[in-house]
Amino acid sequence: MFTAAGAALLRAAHGVPTALGASRAALEAAAAESPRFCAGVFRNTEPGSVVSPGSIGPILAALIRRGRTGRPSRPVPLAPVDVPGIAAELAATWYGHSSVLIEIDGRRVLVDPVWSDRVSPSRLIGPRRLHPAPTPLGGLPTVDAVLVSHDHYDHLDLPTVRALLHAGTAPFLVPLGIGAHLRRWGIPEHRVIELDWDESADVAGLTLTCTEARHFSGRSLRRNTTLWSSWAIAGPSGKRVFFGGDTGYTAAFAAIGERLGPFALTLLPIGAYSEQWPDVHMTPEETVRAHRDLQGGLLVPVHWATFNLGFHPWSEPVDRLRTAAESADITVAVPRPGERFEVATPPPVQDWWTEVA
Repeated sequence: MFTAAGAALLRAAHGVPTALGASRAALEAAAAESPRFCAGVFRNTEPGSVVSPGSIGPILAALIRRGRTGRPSRPVPLAPVDVPGIAAELAATWYGHSSVLIEIDGRRVLVDPVWSDRVSPSRLIGPRRLHPAPTPLGGLPTVDAVLVSHDHYDHLDLPTVRALLHAGTAPFLVPLGIGAHLRRWGIPEHRVIELDWDESADVAGLTLTCTEARHFSGRSLRRNTTLWSSWAIAGPSGKRVFFGGDTGYTAAFAAIGERLGPFALTLLPIGAYSEQWPDVHMTPEETVRAHRDLQGGLLVPVHWATFNLGFHPWSEPVDRLRTAAESADITVAVPRPGERFEVATPPPVQDWWTEVA
């Protein structure tokens, strides 16, 4: 006879094996030919500080003890979602965290879509949303491509992937190894495009290039079994967008800017930085530096506001970004979750976050 605690544990574990993704053998099959794959793992071009196994326990304990640090004190305001029937020449809608719908030359690209309530293999345990999704996933228009930057739960979400499988026919473009996760979850082979850094695919008239990032991967205790990336999106008119995924600052940004830029829009992460992992998430000041390296036009911050994944106060990333961008004379847009904006006429920055924090 199960105790209440045992029953709760079973409920929390329901679906976890599937959410963890593909087997190690399946992951390595896709990775074996990559020059970035060595001794069973992918590696960054610029090695950085590594969180040792012995420090994981203290970090988790600190996350548990942080209380309300990193959480807003009031409900996060959501913008009414208003996506036109015909995609624009260059526009974007931010749905929170790193999920963005990009409109470019009449096409639509959805990046790092996550609609679940928690970013975890469990439906009952793990970081929970700080605000609702601005619109149901079924309310999205048809998209031409889905891009994924890496396999962490706040960027690759099993329920969202399965919903998108039935919502259209768009291919999933992913870094090496992640295709094995998708195939295990039922995505057919013809809808999976796996790329190494600097490889491109043409989809619906767009050129989508898998570009370097400085991060790590893993959906269990095993790390770096799949590749992580940023993405460059180029339309037939020459318009270009850069999506940073998750990354620490890297000299690769300057090379990407020279080769694939300039970018009219950069979507770059600003949150979940810490002195305990300085090379896997950028500080807001490093984000401004990366934007300049990429030869960016409009800078829009992502990877903040939706999940509490670090130790800093909830609004600190955007406050620091705004100060750094003003000092560097960089144009920034800070939309509310659900807000759509045209890149040619970005909305003026209005501080909607201070009273929330």
